[in-house]
Amino acid sequence: MTSDLRLGVNIDHVATVRNARGSGYPDPVRAALLAAEAGADGITAHLREDRRHITDDDIARLAEGLTIPLNLEMAATEEMLGIALRHRPHAACIVPERREERTTEGGLDAAGHLNHLAPMVSELTAANIRVSLFIEPDPRQIEAAVRLKAPVVELHTGRYCELTGEAQVAELRRIADAAALAAKNGIEVHAGHGLTFDNVVPIAAIPQLRELNIGHFLIGEAIFDGLGPVVRRMRALMDEAR
Repeated sequence: MTSDLRLGVNIDHVATVRNARGSGYPDPVRAALLAAEAGADGITAHLREDRRHITDDDIARLAEGLTIPLNLEMAATEEMLGIALRHRPHAACIVPERREERTTEGGLDAAGHLNHLAPMVSELTAANIRVSLFIEPDPRQIEAAVRLKAPVVELHTGRYCELTGEAQVAELRRIADAAALAAKNGIEVHAGHGLTFDNVVPIAAIPQLRELNIGHFLIGEAIFDGLGPVVRRMRALMDEAR
């Protein structure tokens, strides 16, 4: 599938359902293949330190079986760096991670951890893995991405998705301004977190965005309508926004 705006489908929560019973199903790799068939441009999977959903075996099978790009979400740790270098995904998105959180809460403080992140970005880049930083739509964080020579940033849309009315409009403007600033500095801009059928169109309409990564909502809706139709509907909404 080719489009001005790519859709990355996160399959973490297929693994969440599987792990609830400790069985082999539903299989996140099968979900990834179905998403690809339905028009996903890439697959995202977050291998958390506590392995609460995606496992090492899932990453190995995804890396081997996918014909579309794999985006590995990872914490900035030596363990995760080693895993990324071993499996060589198309991209590695460095995200903040705390064991007590239910899901990723906010963006990575790239500005505050330049010295820690710099060697990781360099090693991943040297291995031909495209590095992305999951950050808040904040000029300070974009400047840090420039200094780190990260080719991609993914802007956190969680706050936008939680707000309503004028506050949501203001947050949308903040995301759009951040996307424009990043693009002006030669950085490819992605966005994600909390996006649904109801709120995706204004985000998808931001011209500098090149990819949206969406997971939890799509997997939840797939329970009722099937993963293929849900991915196709999201794809259509994104295309209409352009």
